Amino acid sequence: MLEYAQRIKALPPYLFAQIDQKKREKISQGVDLIDLGVGDPDIPTPQPVVEAMQRAVENPEHHRYPSYEGMLSFRQAVADWYKRRFGVELDPQREVVTLIGSKEGIAHFPLAFVNPGDVVLCPDPAYPVYKIGTLFAGGEPYILPLKEENGFLPDFKSVPKDVLKRARIIWVNYPNNPTSATATEVFYKELIEWARENNIIVASDLAYSEIYFGNEKPMSILQIEGAKDIAIEFHSFSKTFNMTGWRLGMAVGNEKLVAGLGKVKTNVDSGQFQAVQEAGITALNLPEEELQKIRDTYKERRSAMVKALEEVGLKVYPSDATFYLWIKVPKGYTSAEFVSRLLDECGIVCTPGNGFGEYGEGYFRISLTVPTQRLLEAVERIKRLKL
Repeated sequence: MLEYAQRIKALPPYLFAQIDQKKREKISQGVDLIDLGVGDPDIPTPQPVVEAMQRAVENPEHHRYPSYEGMLSFRQAVADWYKRRFGVELDPQREVVTLIGSKEGIAHFPLAFVNPGDVVLCPDPAYPVYKIGTLFAGGEPYILPLKEENGFLPDFKSVPKDVLKRARIIWVNYPNNPTSATATEVFYKELIEWARENNIIVASDLAYSEIYFGNEKPMSILQIEGAKDIAIEFHSFSKTFNMTGWRLGMAVGNEKLVAGLGKVKTNVDSGQFQAVQEAGITALNLPEEELQKIRDTYKERRSAMVKALEEVGLKVYPSDATFYLWIKVPKGYTSAEFVSRLLDECGIVCTPGNGFGEYGEGYFRISLTVPTQRLLEAVERIKRLKL
């Protein structure tokens, strides 16, 4: 009899796969969908990156197996970018590893450091892969609620002592998906001090560091003194450079943590196509004006959408980062009920907050990855609901 392994049975359905299924059903019915569900940028990859890829594909040297840990030239470009952007020094040979998208690295990381029965401290609501990677490694997720009254920051000091004794990793993600919240230097300093005292690895997901709209740039946790003793940081080309389909990312930080992840990768994949890494080098060296144009587009969309949603009577969590809006559902609805109504009556795809965890209940998320005209059309459709 064909039967799934227990680790598969224990997994909840993957949120965005479920959303894709519902989208297909509506499209087959002829519905004109406005898809605000998944954070997949509609802005094309910058042309210099595409041209670099075209040139690299023609190089026969890239047609063979790549190195497991990534091309040294790519890892050097990552180190140089971290130095320019954050003032963080990295050894490209020992403190940087190339990823096939940051999702891959996030999912694999617990395999290197979590034994069955160990605890991983996972924020909630959050990107589902933190919890899923923990379950694959045989670990036990311990939920850290992210509440609006705390600025969607975790109260890690509230973790019980018996849990702390078994805790191996704590995940943080700022700017945050799905809430769009940001973290302060004070928060990171307290986190690093607490994690060092309790011998807990800090895993930081920095995928949205370049999608910001205020004067203050989001920081890397590695800027904090002592962070490199216990921290690893994951970064993605998907959001910063509109390269979701290219599957390129990196993990940087503590040498032993990077090496542990690298050891997993040598046994489960054969590295990222070197032509993609060549394109990544070009992306990391793009002029700042190129990235500012992308930010300006999202800022315009955010301003228009926040204004329109508030006119409808919906409360949007105020933020200056990410291309998401985190919105309270109207009274009388659960997250799933309201999102279902938006899909069925308005042809709008959004993501229910509880899809990111139990503490996401009462909210829904929209992505600003469609043109402003379509965003405003979505609001006009919502207005017809007469909330």
